[in-house]
Amino acid sequence: MPTKNITSRKMYIFLLILTIATAIGFQGWRTLLNNFAVDVAGLNGGEFGAVGSIREIPGFLSLLVIYVLIFIKEHRLAAISVALMGFGISLTGFMPSFAGIAFTTLIMSFGFHYYETLNQSLTLQYFGYSEAPLVMGRLRSLGAATNIVVGIVILSISGLFSYQQLFMGAGLVAVMAGFYCFFQDPSSTDIPVQHKKMIIRSKYWLFYALSFMAGARRQIFVAFAVFLLVKKFDYSLQAVAGLFVLNNVINYFINPIIAKSVNKFGERKVLSLEYASLLVIFVAYAYTDSPIVGGLLYILDNIFFNFTIAIKTFFQKIADPKDIAPSMAVSFTINHIAAVFVPVLGGLAWMQDYRIVFLGAAALSAVSLILSQFIDHELKLKSRA
Repeated sequence: MPTKNITSRKMYIFLLILTIATAIGFQGWRTLLNNFAVDVAGLNGGEFGAVGSIREIPGFLSLLVIYVLIFIKEHRLAAISVALMGFGISLTGFMPSFAGIAFTTLIMSFGFHYYETLNQSLTLQYFGYSEAPLVMGRLRSLGAATNIVVGIVILSISGLFSYQQLFMGAGLVAVMAGFYCFFQDPSSTDIPVQHKKMIIRSKYWLFYALSFMAGARRQIFVAFAVFLLVKKFDYSLQAVAGLFVLNNVINYFINPIIAKSVNKFGERKVLSLEYASLLVIFVAYAYTDSPIVGGLLYILDNIFFNFTIAIKTFFQKIADPKDIAPSMAVSFTINHIAAVFVPVLGGLAWMQDYRIVFLGAAALSAVSLILSQFIDHELKLKSRA
């Protein structure tokens, strides 16, 4: 299917607007948060780990999306979610304490995680097997381009504006985009009507397992990778923003390549490369004493994280069409079961020795590598059904 055909569709344009707005809000929030938490709020490793766990509670509750969809259309809930995320971000700078950051993070996270659930669901419903990786790759690429702009803006104006003003600016963009998209209708009657109940099927076991492991492993990175750079290597706000810019320049170019690789090489090979590489990266995190190597590891980690689109496209190939929306919600909940407690445990482990945190992530990567070898077997079972 020609790319032009894909990008001219109403649903693609709808998701593009919300994805860019989400990128502006979330990238602004995560660029500012580590330094705000350390320099202004004075959080320690244990408290920051607790904030990480609180951030994942809405992800754990993504299952509730299924029941909200009984009362509101899927695309409208996506718009509301982005606006809610922006509202939480806007409040962050006004609450420089552990309780304040935890509260605003919870609001932001409900919007962010619900949008991510609905974004993936709508993509898999409205685009075919070969189209979905390209759409995901293109949206991630454009999200990376947006992140570059956000990073440059923060680098340029961080000395001119307060944290309150910076958080407020990033959040309001998401609020306005969510409000605008709420009144748009990109839906179609040509796609299967989705189940409005929880769907858990044994034939999806590998998808659930890969989602669970990805959640546990990813939360260690999200909660502690940048925190390591700030805490151990004394990265400034400008250094963190600069790293994000460089990272997103690379991801802008590499995301479409990853998407095409999923179609060309298949999910098993792509995910095997991801997990084998992450195993090495997390061990390196644990033992490097170089701030340059630490930053390089962060960039590599982000590159391989983009390979996870193969988990979604694998599911699309084995799923019943009516199961996609509820199964995306279930998978997000499964993805966040470990994510709720991993940051807290990681924070406690950090207090003993930060290396334990990253070696644990390496072990999770090894388990994921083993699980990914079953993908081709599951695809063959589907083709025989």
